[in-house]
Amino acid sequence: MKAKLLGFGRLQIDGEKFEKDVVIEGGRIRPRKKGPSKAHRDRFGHTPLSVAEQIPWSGKRLLIGTGAYGQLPIMDEVYEEARRRGIEIFAVPTEEACRMIERGSGDELAAILHVTC
Repeated sequence: MKAKLLGFGRLQIDGEKFEKDVVIEGGRIRPRKKGPSKAHRDRFGHTPLSVAEQIPWSGKRLLIGTGAYGQLPIMDEVYEEARRRGIEIFAVPTEEACRMIERGSGDELAAILHVTC
């Protein structure tokens, strides 16, 4: 899978461009539906990643692209749920996450990529 952060708010995966956050699971790409996490926005100053979202828990590792500047807040409950499930989280700025995606196997990949901040 080829992935690249083109710039703030712009991502390209396998030739397709995205201007919103995405979730990758089992070689498929879908929009991140962050609505369930918006209730926590005031606490973080930005909509965080919370377990209320549809997180791709299907693999042994979850890659989280934390944005162009690495500012996506990840709630502690996400890390706790990952530990409970035996899943290792890699939270890195989205540009670095894209490089990791290119080195990995697309069918086994579980990722959430934030395209701004």
